[in-house]
Amino acid sequence: MYKRMIDLRYSNEETCFLWGPRQTGKSTLLKQRFPDNPRFDLLRSDVYRRFLANPALLREELAADAHPTNVSVIIDEVQKVPDLLDEVHWMIENRGYRFILCGSSARKLKRKHANLLGGRAIRLELHPLAYPEIPDFSIEQALTWGLLPRHYLHRNPTRLLQSYVGDYLKEEIADEALTRNIPAFNRFLEVAALCNGELINFNNIASDCGVSMPTAKNYFGILEDTLLGHFLPAFRKRAKRRLIGAPKFFFFDVGIVGYLTRRGPVVPGSELFGRAFEHFIHMEIMAHRAYSGLFYPLSYWRTASQFEVDFILGEPEIAVEVKGAASANDRHLKGLRAFKEEHPAGTYVLVSLDPAPRRTADGIDILPWRVFLEKLWDGKLIR
Repeated sequence: MYKRMIDLRYSNEETCFLWGPRQTGKSTLLKQRFPDNPRFDLLRSDVYRRFLANPALLREELAADAHPTNVSVIIDEVQKVPDLLDEVHWMIENRGYRFILCGSSARKLKRKHANLLGGRAIRLELHPLAYPEIPDFSIEQALTWGLLPRHYLHRNPTRLLQSYVGDYLKEEIADEALTRNIPAFNRFLEVAALCNGELINFNNIASDCGVSMPTAKNYFGILEDTLLGHFLPAFRKRAKRRLIGAPKFFFFDVGIVGYLTRRGPVVPGSELFGRAFEHFIHMEIMAHRAYSGLFYPLSYWRTASQFEVDFILGEPEIAVEVKGAASANDRHLKGLRAFKEEHPAGTYVLVSLDPAPRRTADGIDILPWRVFLEKLWDGKLIR
């Protein structure tokens, strides 16, 4: 059983939306944390049909059972019946109820012009598993199969990954009619996965997929709105060097990228390891900035002369370069040193496979990945 890092204490005081990609463990988490709370699971066909036909039944059933208003009511997969949110809004305002509204994304609610409660609900997001949540963490297992709970634990999750991608295409894309050209979107997923963590050139991606540039941008928007990926913007605080401004894009899980790119097992020392390793560190930073409540800006830095730093945290508080090297050397530090020349205030970290921490003469910390993650999650790097 995983002890998730997300803080749900807000739900004791406020109505919350709990979003997260499918199979990140939202329903399991709510059952663990709130085993006795009233619950309406819209994945159950009978519950779904009842509320779809008459959303007012929610209000009537809660009134009949005399549920106390100081206990949050859980509605799972709330996006399946958008009209329920009008009832939720009314009960918050007139009966003092609190709700935990759980779902895979708000895209369907937005398309249906559903009531998103006008600032009356806190937004929380559950990410895939993070390093401090997993006892006996295996980096090779995480980079090969990903960090969705079922996938990480399974002995051979290839079929689970296949089903995940296939079901996503069917349910989120075909059933919701987000795009009519399913083969083109399928090709887009593969191209986007191959570009994971790289600078995004919309023209090139559109050409590779056989669609227009606006369509390619819309496809990326679908991934963002369904929480299957995030753009990483460029750091734009300019000093001397000319900067690259194009964004990067990362899928939400390293295992999904592995399946879409057919890369197989990820072995330390290989080029595949380096890219997957960087993606994994990105996932950890994304989870930390959300769960810590800091929501610090996250970007990357790259100059026209090809100096680059993988992640800039804050404005900037920390510059982080990620290398899958067993022994980092001066070649791996070029980007951090160039950034340090232009932005001398802050902390500079190279995350690697080095066996022990060390510090260079010019003040750059070379940290084994476990040490970096322990410092990050313990609040010793950014507060």
